[in-house]
Amino acid sequence: MRAMVLERPQTPLRATDWPTPKPRANEILIQVRACAVCRTDLHVVDGELPNPKLPLVPGHEIVGVVVEQGRKARRFGIGARVGVPWLGWSCGKCRFCRTGRENLCDLAQFTGYTRNGGYAQFTVADERFCFSIPKMYSDAEAAPLLCAGLIGFRSFKKCGDAKRIGIYGFGAAAHIIAQVAEFHGREIFAFTRRGDLKAQRFARSLGAVWAGGSETLPPRKLDAAIIFAPVGALVPLALKAVEKGGIVVCGGIHMSDVPSFPYEWLWEERSICSVANLTRRDGNEFFKIVPRVPVRATVDKFPLEKANEVLDKVRHGKVHGAAVLIP
Repeated sequence: MRAMVLERPQTPLRATDWPTPKPRANEILIQVRACAVCRTDLHVVDGELPNPKLPLVPGHEIVGVVVEQGRKARRFGIGARVGVPWLGWSCGKCRFCRTGRENLCDLAQFTGYTRNGGYAQFTVADERFCFSIPKMYSDAEAAPLLCAGLIGFRSFKKCGDAKRIGIYGFGAAAHIIAQVAEFHGREIFAFTRRGDLKAQRFARSLGAVWAGGSETLPPRKLDAAIIFAPVGALVPLALKAVEKGGIVVCGGIHMSDVPSFPYEWLWEERSICSVANLTRRDGNEFFKIVPRVPVRATVDKFPLEKANEVLDKVRHGKVHGAAVLIP
């Protein structure tokens, strides 16, 4: 099969012929129809996440069709359309797994990082960690829901009942979760790179009540803020923007260092938290909600061989919505 392979961090992916994998007991072999490109893929390729499996096929927002089952795999039949997320496996036995926090499992495996992913014609996945895809979505539209959507949804849940929510970094995750937030009656304030008027217009088209540069204070105090951009300097800016008792949620897997800031910006019971990975419960809840909104993912499609070019677009903030590779 054809695949884009990372042989060493900080080097381009290499297009190569790669052995088609065989599914083990609980696994399914999936013919990949679409794989969205996530900023996390960029963190893996750029060496910002430690100890990836090498050589590695990246990609963890996968939509495809089951073409072969492992000997114990019975959840999805041949021909079923499935989605493969970031969390690829957890042990089910540790204290985190036993308390509904499988996203924190010490032995967890992650698609496109410690397991081969979807920048290929075929991939294998543990069927217990896959999701059925609502029929209303095309393959390309569904792909970004598998991470941008799921991580965005987990970040949104951390905001509790916040009425006014600021989103810093209006990309793939933000454009999906803004729609979910509006569906729930929340007001979205969108923060973009300075001068990125295109992204600000895009945010307003999705229901944002205000859009401006990340260094700008919003016209009203926020009840919560979600930071999707991997920029630590946004944390104190977001703290300044939230009302007392508010929360700042860091929704990325990697972020540059957070600079020091005055304690008074945190005082009055403001809080900061991170979001790590996802659980299957997140996915089950999310995929019940998206058809009701209905969430519409804005996607640009590219051939698999263009993966390096697409990653560079993500690196420089030139993707509005989500980029999707089509094998």
